[in-house]
Amino acid sequence: MDNELPIELEDKGGKGRYVVRGPDGAEAEVTFTRVGDSRIIIDHTGVPDAFRGQGIGAKLVARAVEDARAAGKAVVPLCPFAAAQFKRHPEWADVLDK
Repeated sequence: MDNELPIELEDKGGKGRYVVRGPDGAEAEVTFTRVGDSRIIIDHTGVPDAFRGQGIGAKLVARAVEDARAAGKAVVPLCPFAAAQFKRHPEWADVLDK
């Protein structure tokens, strides 16, 4: 199911989110805040029951990491879920804010 659902970026300047919308209107999201020009803070991951068990949260965090890497930004994984994903993915160390 999740292969059919695109990850959308909603960018509001200082804040934004990556979101997947289900056909029933449910939304899974990762929200972030920009800190200057060089960092983003992932501050929240929300995955409703309709998406649980599909790896949607992990895919949202991975997309944020990919975009941060492409933009040369570091990531501060403030959200506990995002922090756990960083521990599972040592290949993301290059974008982890030290």
